[in-house]
Amino acid sequence: MWRISLIWFLCVLVSECVPLSDSDPPMHGEIQSPQYPRPYPPNLLEQWDLSVPEGFQIQLTFTHLDIETSGGCYHDSLTVLHNEKVLGKFCGNENSADGHHPGYEPILSPGNNLTLIFQTDDGNPERHQTVGFSAHYQAIDIDECSAPEPRDGSGPLCSQICFNTLGSYLCACHHGYELRSDQRTCTLSCGGGIFNEQEGQLFSPGYPNPPSHALSCQYTISVESGFTVFLNFSDNFHIESVDTEDGPNCFYHWLEVTIEGKKPSKLCGEISPGLIATNSNTVRLNYHIDDHGLSRGWSLDYSTHRVSCPDPGNVANGRVTPSLTEYLYKDYIYVRCDQGYKLMMEGQEIKSFSTMCQNNGQWHLPLPECHIIDCGEPKPLLNGGVTFLSGFQNQYLSVVQYHCNEPFYSLLGEVNVSFTCEADRKWRSNNDVIIHPTCLPVCGQPTEHISDFHRIIGGKDAPEHTIPWQVMLSADGGRGGGMVIADHWIMTAAHVIVKNGIKVSNQSLSIYMGHTDVDKLKEFPVKAAATHVHPEYNNYDGLHFDNDIALIKLHEPITFNASVMPVCLPAKNATHYTGMMGLVSGFGITQDDTRRFLTNKLKYAEIPLVDQGTCSNSFTLFKSEKRKLPNLTNNMFCAGFPEGKKDSCQGDSGGPLTVYENNRFWVAGIVSWGDKCGEAGAYGVYARVSNYLDWINKIMQEN
Repeated sequence: MWRISLIWFLCVLVSECVPLSDSDPPMHGEIQSPQYPRPYPPNLLEQWDLSVPEGFQIQLTFTHLDIETSGGCYHDSLTVLHNEKVLGKFCGNENSADGHHPGYEPILSPGNNLTLIFQTDDGNPERHQTVGFSAHYQAIDIDECSAPEPRDGSGPLCSQICFNTLGSYLCACHHGYELRSDQRTCTLSCGGGIFNEQEGQLFSPGYPNPPSHALSCQYTISVESGFTVFLNFSDNFHIESVDTEDGPNCFYHWLEVTIEGKKPSKLCGEISPGLIATNSNTVRLNYHIDDHGLSRGWSLDYSTHRVSCPDPGNVANGRVTPSLTEYLYKDYIYVRCDQGYKLMMEGQEIKSFSTMCQNNGQWHLPLPECHIIDCGEPKPLLNGGVTFLSGFQNQYLSVVQYHCNEPFYSLLGEVNVSFTCEADRKWRSNNDVIIHPTCLPVCGQPTEHISDFHRIIGGKDAPEHTIPWQVMLSADGGRGGGMVIADHWIMTAAHVIVKNGIKVSNQSLSIYMGHTDVDKLKEFPVKAAATHVHPEYNNYDGLHFDNDIALIKLHEPITFNASVMPVCLPAKNATHYTGMMGLVSGFGITQDDTRRFLTNKLKYAEIPLVDQGTCSNSFTLFKSEKRKLPNLTNNMFCAGFPEGKKDSCQGDSGGPLTVYENNRFWVAGIVSWGDKCGEAGAYGVYARVSNYLDWINKIMQEN
C-alpha cells in the first residue's frame, strides 16, 4: 500500500511542476513608490495588495528605502500587513539614527498575501531629497510537513508520513495501512492485490503487530507460465489457533494457501511453515481474522524458479547438446548426427533439429533418429559393372570396384579403382586422377584364332569369332566390305559408297555384322546415320583410287562381344615391310577348281606385302599391253603372291587387310583395287591406313 501511495505522490509532484495558468497569481514582482527614483510627492496614500498561489509564502526584500525620518514614523511611513496584522512600519534610511529602517533582511509573510500602505504628509521639508522605496517580492514554498502541530488539538497534518510538495503536501501510510477520505489519517488495510514480479515480499496488515479489527485479505502471486513459485515464511509467524485433541486447528484465524490443481490448505499456529514449493505459477493467499484474539501475523519472501523438463536421453549414432544436469523452461537442446548419418523424423530427413523446454515441463518435439546415409546406386559403367567389396546397401563407407566386360572391354589405364561412399553422399575414388572409370573397347583380339590360312579365291571359310571386325556392306545393291574400328564407326573404301561420282544415300546403305554366314547377316541390317568420304577422293573415271577411304557413322553404338569387335588402327609410325604376312578377308567373289562365284561365307587368306617397286613394275607391264589401269601412289601398297591364286576380289572392296603383331590384329590396308583377281603377276592394291590417321581421328571427334 505504501508503494502505491508513493507512486500517486510522485504523479502529483510532477503535476505541481507544470507552469501556472494565466489566471493564477504571479510568483514574483516589483513594487516602487510613486515617481521612484525621483522624490515622492506629498499627501500620498497608496496601497498594494500582494498575493501568490496557495501553499506559498511571500518573501519581501527591499533594494532601497529612503523615507522622511520621524519618531515612530509619524509623518511619512511604509506599513507592511498580513491579514490586517502589522508586520512592520518603516521610514528613514540605512544611515539615519532615528526612524525604523527594514535593512536588507527579507520579510516573510505567514501566508500567501501581504498588504503595503505608503503614506506621506504635507510637512516634509526634505521631500526633494527622499526618493521613497523599491522592493522585490517572490513566492516561497511552505514546508507544511515541518510546521508544528496545530494548537486546536486536531493532530498532525499527516498521521503517519508527510511529503512536502511545491505549494502543498501529501500524506502517505506505512505498509498495511491506507489513507482515509480526508487524505490525512491512515487506517489498517489488507494491502492485497496481484503480484506478478518474479520475486517479492508480503506482510500481513500491521505486521508484526496485531491489527485492531477483523480482516479478510486476499493476495495473488501470478507469474509468467513456465515459472514455479516458492514461498519462504519468516520464523516470526503467529496466527491464533485452537488446540484440539488432533493438534492446533484453524477455526477463527487462518492463512489459506490455494494452488491450482490442489486442495487448499490452512495455516495457523506459532510454527513457521518455512519453505513451500508450490510447483505452480499462480498462488492465492487468503488471510482471515475475526475481532477476537491477537494474531501478530506473518511475513514471507517469494521467489520463482523455471520449470524443469525431463532428461532428453541419448540418440544412437548422434549427440545431444548441451549436456546439462538440469533442463529448465526455455532451454534449447540440439541433436547432431555422427559423420555418415542423417537426421530423420517421422520418416522424413531434416536438415537440423532443436527443441525447447516448454512451460508445461515437456519438450515441444520428440528426439529425432540418426540413420546411416546412403550414396544411392553407384553410377553405372557403360560396358562394365560394379562389385561391392565391403559395406551394405550403398551405405556410408561402403566400397565398390568397377570392372569392364572382359575380354571385349578394358578399364582406361588398366587400373582397378575402388570408390567409397563418403559423408557428402557421393562415391569418391581412391585415385585422384580417375573421377569415373571408362571401359575402352579391346581391339584386334578375337576370342577364337585361325589355325591355318587359305586364299580367298578358292580360300577357306572363316570360323565364327575369328574375324569379328568384318562387315558386309550393301550400297545400291552392290556388295562391299568394311571393318569395325569403334562403337559408332565403320571404315571402308570410298569407292564402295560413291557410285558414278555420287555418294549413295543413307537409306540405300545397309550394314551387316556379327556372323560369317551371309543369310544370317542379312537378318539384322543396320542403317547409317552419316557417311564421310575423304575430301581428296575423286575417281571421276574409274581410274583414280587415291585416298580411297570412307567412314560410316551408325545411329546406335555397338556393344562388343565375341561376334563383333573392333580392329586396331595402326600406330602413326607403323611400317610395312616386304614379306610381312597380312590377313585379308571378305564376302566377295571366290572360286573353286572350275568356277568363280559370290561367296555365301566369310572367306580369308594370308598373303605377303609386296615391295612397292615390284608392284609398280607389274602394273607398268600390264599397261604396256594396252590395259587401262589406275596409277599406284604412296597412299597405296600391294600384297599377294607372284604366282597369283591368292587374292582379294570383287565384293571384298572396303574390307580389311590386317597384320598380327604383339598379340593384336591391326589394320594395315583397305581393299581398294586390282587387275584380274588371283592372276599371276597381278597384285591386290590396298589403301595405306597409316597415312589417314589424322583424318580418321578428326572425323570421329567432330562427329
